Amino acid sequence: MIVSMKHSGASGDKNSELVELPARRGFSISYGGKTLLSRIDPIAQAERLAAEIPIKEKTLYFCPSPLYGYGLSILFEKLKPNSAVLCVEADEKLFEVSRTALGENTGTFSLVKATTAEDLCAFVRKTYGERSFSRLEEVRLSGGWQLFPQLYTDLTQALRREIALDWGNAITLIHLGRLYARNLIRNLALLPESENISSLNITSPTLVLGAGPSLDSVLAELSALWGGNIPAPNERHFKIICVDTCLPALIERQIIPDLVVILESQHWNLKAFMNARGLKIDTAIDLSALHASCRILTGKRYFFTTHWTNLALFKRLKDANLLPKVFPPLGSVGLNAVALALHASGSPVLTGGIDFSFSPDAYHSRSTPGYLVLQLKQNRFQSMINAGATFQDGTFSILSKTGNQTRSNPIMRNYRDIFEQEFGGNTKLMDINGPGLPLGIKIITPADAFAILSQAGKGTDSVLQPQMNTPSAGQKEKVTAFIQQEIDILTTIKDMLTGALPPDTTRLEELLDTADYLWAHFPECAGAGGKRPCGTNLSFLKRVRAEIEPFLKLWEMAYDILSGGK
Repeated sequence: MIVSMKHSGASGDKNSELVELPARRGFSISYGGKTLLSRIDPIAQAERLAAEIPIKEKTLYFCPSPLYGYGLSILFEKLKPNSAVLCVEADEKLFEVSRTALGENTGTFSLVKATTAEDLCAFVRKTYGERSFSRLEEVRLSGGWQLFPQLYTDLTQALRREIALDWGNAITLIHLGRLYARNLIRNLALLPESENISSLNITSPTLVLGAGPSLDSVLAELSALWGGNIPAPNERHFKIICVDTCLPALIERQIIPDLVVILESQHWNLKAFMNARGLKIDTAIDLSALHASCRILTGKRYFFTTHWTNLALFKRLKDANLLPKVFPPLGSVGLNAVALALHASGSPVLTGGIDFSFSPDAYHSRSTPGYLVLQLKQNRFQSMINAGATFQDGTFSILSKTGNQTRSNPIMRNYRDIFEQEFGGNTKLMDINGPGLPLGIKIITPADAFAILSQAGKGTDSVLQPQMNTPSAGQKEKVTAFIQQEIDILTTIKDMLTGALPPDTTRLEELLDTADYLWAHFPECAGAGGKRPCGTNLSFLKRVRAEIEPFLKLWEMAYDILSGGK
């Protein structure tokens, strides 16, 4: 039997037809000028391909354009219980063919109409949860993928990145989740004496600076255009927001930023402030950033929040009206600085030194902590060129914005992709040309940047000037009451686990979910969407018990600070 259907299909030809041709077993499909199934026993060919697929644990098998699903039965027979098959079809007519042949979705099988990479990743996350798969394997059982090869390639790569990102985030949470929570508790005691970041209102152009190698050329060219030096804060018609790492480079050039963005939670970040202690510069600080970083600069302090994982603690802070403005967890202080600038400013935002790339002799601009380390190690046996880091496994050569070759690695490239995903196409955001990677936004020359930044008319609202929602004594009382509540929760859990209170499994389960920061960083819980072992799991409860005392002491210290006990 031969069946043809008129369809404006993949080839763009209005007379493109879907034609089923007789074959020794099943049918062969010709469509859009391509043969999608073999004319010689297409079922046997697909089954042979499926039989050759290596079967692994926790694997998502991505099958583009499954058509009639030939070969899938062989794959399902071998499939591990913790794996799944995701079939994707980009063509409307072929999708209907597949849906009729394959039926409804099940726990280990899904058929979806191709959409954007973002939506497909969201579908997989919603259907299967986080960290459900550790790898993705592409399975081509028909020739249907030939109709939209680039689309299917993009979807495959997006899913692979998403899986890698989930596991990368989980590993980060395992190593640093406890530290994030400890920093948050200590920083909560500073909330009453801090400003509301939502009050920032910048009406003049903003220059956002990262610590990449291109910062040197950007600052040199801008300084030259201003006759030798970038104007002081009270003389310039624009604002400078910089990441903490590039602060030493600015101070060495006698450039004082209006706002420094601090994200890092670990002590090594203190090197970024080695020549800045006591300077009256405003800071925007992540609530989970290193507590010691909050007190070095003496300007106004603005807190913001990034959710390193989903915690009930964040919801309680929000319900108590204590949670600072939430920004997406972008992972890079440069991205957070851009997000903050776009939030605060209605004027053009220019970026410089946000490279996501490096050269053999520089990962950061000169005078930054990383660059100074290379200088200190330099001797007659070791040069500034760090060949081990530059050419280690995973690094690669790539074209920069200038068209010249530069070096990068998968982590930096992922941040660049996140930058484009979050900010690409934003018309008020521009990037000053340099040796970094293209960011998916308009590229301008230093001369163009100078023209924008030096335009007439100084903004009347300063980044240093909050509006009328400054902290009050009432907020101090709210923070103190919140901390007391957390102390009571941990004390109750401790008493239940030590026998000071009679056992109550239901109540214990509720309290464990409430104080989820105690266990969110455990290996089996990190990145698992809030899932944890049950409240009768002895190993889990012993580890929770070990976490309580240090956290309880931090809450009590914060309470004493606010109540005047210390």
